[in-house]
Amino acid sequence: MEDKQLPKNEFVREQIKEKPKNYKHIWMRLCTAALCGVVFALALCFTLLFLMPMLHRQWEKSVVEEVTEGTQQPVATEETEATQVQESTQIQVQKEPFSLKDYQKVQSELYAIGNQANHSIVTITSVVSDTDWFNNPYEREGQGSGAIIGDKSGKLLILTEKKVIKNASEINVTFSNDVVAPATLMKYDGNTGLAVLTVDKKDIEESALASSKVIEMGSANTVHKGSIVIALGSPLGTNDSILIGNITATNNEISTLDSNYSVYTTDIVANKNGSGILINTDGELVGVVMQDYNTASSSTLTAVGISELKPVMELLFADRNVPYVGVYASTVTDKIAEKYGIPKGVYVKEVAMDSPAMDAGLQSGDVILKIAGEEVASVGAFSSVVLGLTPDESYQVIIMREGTGGYKKISCEVKAGVLQ
Repeated sequence: MEDKQLPKNEFVREQIKEKPKNYKHIWMRLCTAALCGVVFALALCFTLLFLMPMLHRQWEKSVVEEVTEGTQQPVATEETEATQVQESTQIQVQKEPFSLKDYQKVQSELYAIGNQANHSIVTITSVVSDTDWFNNPYEREGQGSGAIIGDKSGKLLILTEKKVIKNASEINVTFSNDVVAPATLMKYDGNTGLAVLTVDKKDIEESALASSKVIEMGSANTVHKGSIVIALGSPLGTNDSILIGNITATNNEISTLDSNYSVYTTDIVANKNGSGILINTDGELVGVVMQDYNTASSSTLTAVGISELKPVMELLFADRNVPYVGVYASTVTDKIAEKYGIPKGVYVKEVAMDSPAMDAGLQSGDVILKIAGEEVASVGAFSSVVLGLTPDESYQVIIMREGTGGYKKISCEVKAGVLQ
């Protein structure tokens, strides 16, 4: 019935059929996926069982090498850390300028150092008997300061200057807690003016012994231009003073008999008759105030380095006389010898009156080559030999003296003396 209703010109009759399923292709894809899964599983097992242990061992080896390299270069790490700390400190300083409170804190710390060292400082009172215009006897007192520099054989050794106790018939020492005890002069050096007093510990109260202490010795290596120093004693003539200042020069030199001493100049105000010591910021003794050696300005404090005074101090501590020959000298360096044609040695600038050197016939212009069999090429070497001589014993001195035909070698005999 339907067929009969189709148009007459239709000559094709189309019919759509379902596409048949390809089961073979489906199985091929399933097999391929399964095979890929098996390969992935095998690769994972290989990685876990073989490759991972190898990688772990290689990692441990690299860590050990890095640690080894780090221990071989500790200095660089420390330097880097130090540089970082320094840079951070500089940044901090720039951000936080020095204030008045900081300055006051520094001053307080310096005064605390001085107060602690004052337990080694004593006040020396000398009683001098004299007569007035009418020959009436009377007594006058003088005061100065000293430092406890030793404890020997039941006695305290106190270093001071001879001028503090000059012509004294009685000497008393006042300790930091105001306890007073008698003292006696043991030895002094007429050249430097240093003197050593002794105080018997049996004459000192227990409280004073407990509060007093022997001051520690410093070194010249800790003192240079600009160093902060603390003056103790009576640099201004007032006892128990603490003055703070700076070293302004260390290259000044004073010529004394048989030796030359380096003098420290400071910006600390002082009195011509002042006495005392200089300590560094560690509380160590670095200089002895000696205003008699002040060639620049009597209004500022001058001190002689403790290192140069030690040889003289050791003789005084041992209760021995300090020997002397009696010449003012300077060193003939290579440059001076070449320029002026002077033999190398110790050039005699001046001979002291009534000295052993004058008695031996030494003259200004002589050049000392040897003394007591020891060659002396500098004033320092000459001073060391002289301090080792025995007073009242004679020694040979070899000198070069200039004459009409040039310098000639001469031998002299000098008897070591003691300067009063």
